[in-house]
Amino acid sequence: MYPVVPNTEQNQWLRERGCRDVELCFADVSGFARGKTLPREAFISGQTLRIARAVAIQSCVGEFPDYRFYGENDPDATLRPDMATLRPVPWASTPRALVLCDCVDLDGALTPFAPRSALKRVLAGYAARGLQPVVAPELEFYIFAANPDPAQPFQAPPLRSGRREVGFDSFSFTTLNDLEAFFDDVYRGCELLGIATDTWVHEMGPSQFEINLKHGDALALADQTFLFKTLLKETGNRHGLNVVCMAKPLAGQPGSSMHLHQSLVDRDGSNVFSDRHGNESALFHHFIAGLQMHLPKLMPLFCPSPNSYRRFVKGLAAPVNVSWGLDNRSVGLRIPQGGPEARRVENRLPGCDANPYLSLAASLGAGLLGIEDSLQPSAPAQGNVFKQADSELLPNTLDAALAAMQGADSVSRLFGEAFSLAYAAVKEVELQHFHGEITPWERRYLSLLA
Repeated sequence: MYPVVPNTEQNQWLRERGCRDVELCFADVSGFARGKTLPREAFISGQTLRIARAVAIQSCVGEFPDYRFYGENDPDATLRPDMATLRPVPWASTPRALVLCDCVDLDGALTPFAPRSALKRVLAGYAARGLQPVVAPELEFYIFAANPDPAQPFQAPPLRSGRREVGFDSFSFTTLNDLEAFFDDVYRGCELLGIATDTWVHEMGPSQFEINLKHGDALALADQTFLFKTLLKETGNRHGLNVVCMAKPLAGQPGSSMHLHQSLVDRDGSNVFSDRHGNESALFHHFIAGLQMHLPKLMPLFCPSPNSYRRFVKGLAAPVNVSWGLDNRSVGLRIPQGGPEARRVENRLPGCDANPYLSLAASLGAGLLGIEDSLQPSAPAQGNVFKQADSELLPNTLDAALAAMQGADSVSRLFGEAFSLAYAAVKEVELQHFHGEITPWERRYLSLLA
């Protein structure tokens, strides 16, 4: 494999900024940043870095599934930098840079269970049809006070008044102003990392916020979302705050989603969800039908932890169905109002805890399967689906979702058997840990039983 080296302009940029090191990083299946760091001159010279192939499927508890899922001899993979993603590290006190990498097996092929590889595989399927997905994620998250003891509940940070926010204060500016120093640093970090932000709002929960990223190429937006979530955590740490992207960090409060807006354009940049008369196209309906057919079997990619499923509470704007409808927030697949050139599908199922590469890969992949199989959707929903008893419910635990995924071929069709088996194995490791915990609820009530 030939070394990947920065061009002359990038070399000059690294030296002029005084970057001491370059972080070669990638997202594992949980969305954590993993990788290695090289001295600047070693990076400029094209020094190749390898890392254990298994790191891409390291579980959130730090353990790995069995060797058979990544190679009996525990082999390496090469970190291949994508030089278009070379950026300064906003949170570094000593100047350094980062570059996002693909994990490449020693035979030169992309490591099949690495999240960036999974998304690239789906995008290649669209490219073969002359299509390019355009996406825009919306991320919700909470900002809490520092929480050194995970056994204690999260708390909103104290504000200028000395009080803590109690929530249900949507679209207000007060807390944005109270946390101005934090948000100023996030804005600066977004500029340095090339993250194109759009709307910022205060959401319903106490110290809960939403950021919309501007629409664009799916791989670029997955990279930006991964970097944005990392930026939030690092900036929070610098300000003594705990930024939490859990799907449901507070009982009785709204959860945090990562809605995905999706459309498709052809080689001329025209939105193929609309026909030449501006009406809904056949391809648009195939895409929606693919989501309806396959999303219930891909839920562990959108909702990857036991906590993810606590978010699905009727009446708190979290969908528990795969109905679709125009400008309807009770459905899982919302079609926002807009002209023919802006026709898109908003997938409202993913939580903010989802890996952005895998959630985009699964959502776009489900639509691709619908196009390949010429599927037809149900009739669009009318009214509030939450109140309709016959609305189709989704799996309500990770155990049930994982069983549904393993009983279908949706994941293997999209990403291959190696990914399908490895991802399920990671979730089994995490579930074993989760079910091994004794919770405060059990101690509170079950200890009283005679």
